Parts: sequence; structure tokens; C-alpha cells
Amino acid sequence: MSNSPMAAADTAPQSTYRDDKRHWWWLPLLVAISPVLGVYLAATTSQNLWLWITPILWYAVLPVADWLVGRDTRNPSDAAVPSLESDRYYKFLVYASIPLFYVTWIVGVWAVATQDYSWVGYLGVSLSVALTNGLALVVGHEIGHKTGRFEKRLAQVVLAVPAYGHFSAEHNRGHHKDVATPNDPASSRFGESLYAFVLREIPGALSRAWHDEKARLARGGKSPWSPSNELLQSFSITALLYGTALLLLGPVIIPFLLISTFWGWQFLSTSNYIEHYGLLRQQLPDGRFERCRPEHSWNADHVISNLMLYHLQRHSDHHARPTRCYQALRSDKAPELPSGYPLCFTLSYFPPLWRAVMDKRVLAVYSGDITRVNIQPSKREQILARYGAAQKSAAGA
Repeated sequence: MSNSPMAAADTAPQSTYRDDKRHWWWLPLLVAISPVLGVYLAATTSQNLWLWITPILWYAVLPVADWLVGRDTRNPSDAAVPSLESDRYYKFLVYASIPLFYVTWIVGVWAVATQDYSWVGYLGVSLSVALTNGLALVVGHEIGHKTGRFEKRLAQVVLAVPAYGHFSAEHNRGHHKDVATPNDPASSRFGESLYAFVLREIPGALSRAWHDEKARLARGGKSPWSPSNELLQSFSITALLYGTALLLLGPVIIPFLLISTFWGWQFLSTSNYIEHYGLLRQQLPDGRFERCRPEHSWNADHVISNLMLYHLQRHSDHHARPTRCYQALRSDKAPELPSGYPLCFTLSYFPPLWRAVMDKRVLAVYSGDITRVNIQPSKREQILARYGAAQKSAAGA
């Protein structure tokens, strides 16, 4: 059991539930603007290490902070959820982050085009903005699940920064339907490396989003190339933003555009990779898959990374209640990742290390029955043989 002060309050009566993290939900705004802070500090101190502030924060500081602060397993009761969701304070913080992503992107592209950085400094700014692009995708995820037209428009606006305008359509109509099945490009498989997953997930998600949007428009008698196409609406904002920057600052920003965009996409893909690795909804006799349950998502209750990611790590409750606001998400009895997302990202970059940590956890979910796992098809025979032999050996012993 964690020794976190927040975890210690797990036994508090539900009728007295209070969000102990309430006054810390502004932290993602600090991350959203951190590359700007890095550019400013580098200019005023002549120390270009500040240009790497966001990667250092994400890959080094946050894993340590997760370990030091610990976990928070407290849940709001059903009675407390309506009050939490109607509290405008939480909504304001999410909305306030959206202009910050634009400010950060514009300052970043201006800095690499006009400041005399070495390639190391240029790379630091580009990766810093890439990580805030990843956070913009998390905000787009949170807002894009809401049913109001205003929120959906905001999601299109924020998703335009990392040039991922198809995300809401793909995630809401595709991923939530097919999650933890072999049909879902956004659910990773046992034995599949992060790199193989990225090459499958990114084009697969775009293809599914376009297909679903085309079908939606066809039901209204419209062409997929009409102004009503929600994907094209968001991509138009991206084209305006990126095109204006290229026109004003020239081709020197092309590496920035490529790095900040693709590494930002990597942020989303890596999140998807660790959220459902190897988990499988079992197929019913009629061919359909069982309903999505908590054990089909990996959760992480670590306080600091949950604050940074708007409770994205309470992923099982999100799949059970997609429209629930981040502050009200609960920690279900779902399988647990070994740490928060920042450290798990680093683990996944090294496939042998990731598999050494995670494969045994996947097998534990299914009581060691490898046949119930979502296995990478190209490695299926090899994996079955490996674990089948192990099972026979154990039985024989």
C-alpha cells in the first residue's frame, strides 16, 4: 500500500469527499507554457540547457515526483459526481490551456527561426513544443468527448496545433467501439513493439476517421469534401497556422514543424500503446466481443502524472463513462501500470525492457492463460509455443 498522504485518506466516508487535488489542477497550464519559459530563461541566462526544460520535466522530473508523492486511490462517490462535474473551476482550467498551446507553438517557431541556436538548442525547442503538442492532444481528448457543440469546436481548435484534427472523430466513433479487440488500431498487442504499433496505429486511425466521417456525411447527402467535414475543418486551421509561419519565417522552420508534429503524435501513440497493451475483450459465441470492462484498460493512480494529464491515467473509468469530466474520474479495480505515464513512456521506448516489465502483468490478468491475450498475429505461434511449453512444464512439475 502506498504511503502517500492522499492514499491514506482512501477510507474517508464518501459523503465527505473533497477533491484534495483541486488547487493543483493548474499544473498542466505550467507545462503548456514551459517551452516559452525555457526560451526566456535561455535568453536571460545564456544557458541553452533551459531550451530542454520540457523534455527534462517529462522524462526525468515527473517520474521521480510520481515515486516521491505516491498514489491517490480515493474516489468520489456517485452522489459527489454531479457537484464535481458542474463546478466551472475545472472547466475553466481546461479552456484556459488552449490559447497557451498556440502561444507556445508561435514562440517556439519564432525562436528557432530568429535565435542563434546550435542544432542542440534547436532540437530542444522542437522537442519541448512536441511534448506540449502531446498535452494539447490530451486536452482535445477531454473536450472532444463532451456533447455540446461549443466543446466540440474547441476540440477542433486545440487539435489543430499538433495537426491531428481527425482525433476526436476517430477516438469517439472508432476506438471506444473496438477497444481491446484485434480490430482496433489504437489497442496494442502482446509482443508488439511500440515502433510496430506506431506504424500501424497512426495510418490506421486516420483511415478509420476518414471512413467514419465519410459515412456520417453520406447519411446527410453530403460529399466528404464538403465544408461540413469535421476533419477538414480542423486541418484547415492547421494549414493556416503552419502556412503563415512558413511564409513569414522561411524554410528554416521545416525541421521544427516535422519534429514538433511527429513527436507530438508519438506522445498520443505511446499513450495508446500503454493504455491497453495485450488486453483482450473475449469473443462471445455469436461472434461479438464482450462489453468493455475495467480489466480492459491499464490504470495508474500516481498523483503527479494524473494531475499533468487530467486523470487520463484513470483510463478504465473513462472507457466506462466517456463523457465524465476529468475531475470526477474514478480508480476502478483495473490492472495497474508499474508507474505513471512518464516512466512508462521511457520503458516502452525499449521493447525488451517493456516486455520484461509488462508481459507478466498481462498474463496475471488472465491467470496465466496466454490464449486469452490480444497477441501480435505475426508472433502468435512463437508466443503460444513459449508460454504453452512453460505451462506444460509447470503442470508436469
